[in-house]
Amino acid sequence: MLEKKIGYNFKNKALLNEALTHSSHSSGKKRISNERLEFLGDSVLSLITSKYLFEQLSDIPEGQLTKLRAGIVCEQSLFGFAQKIDLGNQLFLGRGEENTGGRERRSILADAFEALIAAIYLDGGLTQAEKFVLGFLPKKEKLQSGKPLLSDYKTVLQEIIQQNPEEKITYSLENESGEAHNKIFTSSVLLNNKRIGTGTGRSKKEAEQAAAQEAMRLMGYE
Repeated sequence: MLEKKIGYNFKNKALLNEALTHSSHSSGKKRISNERLEFLGDSVLSLITSKYLFEQLSDIPEGQLTKLRAGIVCEQSLFGFAQKIDLGNQLFLGRGEENTGGRERRSILADAFEALIAAIYLDGGLTQAEKFVLGFLPKKEKLQSGKPLLSDYKTVLQEIIQQNPEEKITYSLENESGEAHNKIFTSSVLLNNKRIGTGTGRSKKEAEQAAAQEAMRLMGYE
């Protein structure tokens, strides 16, 4: 079923099974989890995406390419890719993860998608992995806008800042107001302890995303 959806038939089915096996299922068993494949898949995805952006956007500077790549390979993006092929329903999960919504958990699906990329790479080589990944990447017209491709501004901002190892991003909760069922949070994002953006939301995470979005706007990335 999955092989038909992704357009690739594995010669080594064990690789596919490994890519679909979450650590909660393999715990205490001989079955290997997908964590090592996830590690490799992250690098393969980055290489394919970088090459694609380099070839498609010949007049875009390095910093802009980095920002675009960050928006493509972040967890939220991979989660969306995984949903397109119904990856959650193909996973092998432990009972605990199964009972607490693991098949729809963003981190689990994103990791499994990277593991699947690695499995295809090991089974069929870089050409097959590239063919698979390119089916999910944004078209040239969308890339040329230069704007973040997703609303996961925290991840994109982190990827940008990480280009300078001495820089450090942190978030601070500035204010919390309202009734328990209707709270409003205000958070700031700090670069080396200097405030570079502030945002509000109905949860701490939402406020942090808004702060990161403002920081990116002030930095000229929107």
